[in-house]
Amino acid sequence: MSRYLTTRNSKLFNMYEDLINKRTKLAVLGLGYVGLPIALAFAKKLSVVGFDIREDRIQMMKNGVDPSNELPAGAFEGCDIHFSSQLTDLEDAGFYIVAVPTPIDDHKLPDLNPLLSATELVGQVLSEGNYVVFESTVYPGCTEEDCIPLLEKVSGLKYIRQFKVGFSPERINPGDKKHTLSKIIKVTSGCDESSAEEIAKTYELIVEAGVHRTSSIKVAEAAKIIENTQRDINIAFMNELSMIFNCMDINTSEVIEAASTKWNFLNFYPGLVGGHCIGVDPYYLSYKAKQYGHHAQIINAGRAINDNMGSYVAEQIVKKISSLDKELNHSRILVLGITFKENVSDIRNSKVIDMIREFQSFRIRVDVMDPRASSNEVKSEYGIALHQKPEPPYDVIIVAVNHDEFLNLNEDYFKSIGNGNTLIVDIKGVLKINNSPIGACK
Repeated sequence: MSRYLTTRNSKLFNMYEDLINKRTKLAVLGLGYVGLPIALAFAKKLSVVGFDIREDRIQMMKNGVDPSNELPAGAFEGCDIHFSSQLTDLEDAGFYIVAVPTPIDDHKLPDLNPLLSATELVGQVLSEGNYVVFESTVYPGCTEEDCIPLLEKVSGLKYIRQFKVGFSPERINPGDKKHTLSKIIKVTSGCDESSAEEIAKTYELIVEAGVHRTSSIKVAEAAKIIENTQRDINIAFMNELSMIFNCMDINTSEVIEAASTKWNFLNFYPGLVGGHCIGVDPYYLSYKAKQYGHHAQIINAGRAINDNMGSYVAEQIVKKISSLDKELNHSRILVLGITFKENVSDIRNSKVIDMIREFQSFRIRVDVMDPRASSNEVKSEYGIALHQKPEPPYDVIIVAVNHDEFLNLNEDYFKSIGNGNTLIVDIKGVLKINNSPIGACK
């Protein structure tokens, strides 16, 4: 274990110098869509340990394969990194970055189990003079109230005096090849002035866009949690508008296009809001607000709208099918896309499944195609067998996720797999197809 720092009190927390001179290693715990890019970026500059509890994922990464399908094989080249699922390999590190998921449970409450499990692992190998930086999205106060006491308990070391802690929220956007890790300003923080500077300098090694230093860990936590909460509320507003305009028989896409001609109009669009960020983070903030006796009315209202959007869209489509005198249990629907957003393979917390389940409750046959999703994962998670090609004719075709593979589909294609009177529903309004019957989907 790297305890050499205990004998050099004058340089006890001079972590930056030790990292760049490779006298100690940097470890990243959790190698998902957030952790792996961070680990590989640092491995271009430093000696890194990439840690994940799943050995199957470790073997893929050792072979230069990103399990999240976000990074090309070339991203692994020229990296000083050791991938491992063994706790003992973490003992060689002095700077730990925790980048594990922070989901919600079945009651939509924060589930800190992955975060606390990773924190406990760090505590088991923590040495005097080490740094721990959390990147997982949490409510303000979580790092100091939940994680640090656990680190002290497991390690037997004293916070600040014997080890330092910081928070630097992840800002990686899955599927986005433009706003990558190095191109996004990094928010950093530390438990005191010296640690804040050491942590900021360390991240400046890999972030070309620069680093924004905050005054405290809580400020950094709060900055992250409002990013996705703000987007969630704005999308919820557009979803509600689309419901209103649907009742009025007004095309929502045209309304947004007209309103966008004003310079300060915010360009948000209706849609299904799922995934493990926007669909989750607001619950962390509302949970913490409740502990302080505040009911987060706007946040909770926005979540309620977005959580129910999949079912709402399905209900509107079912009404349209019925209005055309089609028998529901003899109707066939093709859904294009089941991932939680465009151009990713991640199916976690996808709201497309809410729409599918609603159709199935009417005994409507639903076929699903998605070139990005794993057939095995979809079958395991949702019990749905993906179709590799359409099996026409279909009464309804729904473009649920705007993958690049779907953007070039034209009306002739849809007619070729339709029944001559097929409803085409473009949820994100990206195909410019005029006969979409659902205003809320435009």
